[in-house]
Amino acid sequence: MYSDADAAALYDLLNPWNPDRRSDDRFFFPLVMDAGSVLDVGCGTGSMLKLARERGHRGRLVGLDPDCAALDRARLRADVEWIEGTAADARSGAGFELATMTGHAFQNLLTDDQLRASLSAMYGVLRRGGRFAFETRHPQARAWEGWTPSNPDDVVDLVDDAGRALRYWHDVDSVVGDIVTIRGTVAKPDGTVLRVLSESLRFLDVAALNALLVEAGFEIEGQYGDWDRGPITDDSREIITIACRR
Repeated sequence: MYSDADAAALYDLLNPWNPDRRSDDRFFFPLVMDAGSVLDVGCGTGSMLKLARERGHRGRLVGLDPDCAALDRARLRADVEWIEGTAADARSGAGFELATMTGHAFQNLLTDDQLRASLSAMYGVLRRGGRFAFETRHPQARAWEGWTPSNPDDVVDLVDDAGRALRYWHDVDSVVGDIVTIRGTVAKPDGTVLRVLSESLRFLDVAALNALLVEAGFEIEGQYGDWDRGPITDDSREIITIACRR
């Protein structure tokens, strides 16, 4: 069997948190280290907050995620607070300086109702002047067109923590409006399927995203099209946002 715990461990192998090597992690990590209190929404296995603690963060660090197996892995570090729940479950009045959603977790909010509830919760957990930092893939880049086993860059061969040789790839099941549904397949090198991980992602454009942020009460402090804080252009692949509670 390929368990939920195996899938959580695989996530860490596929998405190592390393601000010294990855431009997206390098963007978020200074924000975390400079904030006295941080809520990481969709924290997964907790890699960002665990590294922040390892590198000397002494404030309050809280990770929130609905995936129990990922949180079990996160809880191996006890000096960070780990909470099971979705973005909409975040407790109002907590007074965080910073809330984050990294790894394109924001795209798992599929409906306007989910987005409104989640953004309202993010606004509520922040103190006045607190910031919400997140990213979503720009729909104009049509990233999903590269998520296919025919793209060699999307096929990953690796050895997991249990010493198993594995192969991982994506397939796109559907594109309906701004919702893309994909499958991530975990297999043996000979193609024997061990686990299929399904996910749906929403690709909001800038206008729709910003309208929801303003409706929730946020001011947009900065919005970027790349991890070097360049402007959003016709070639941008990302919409990277720092929004501020008034």
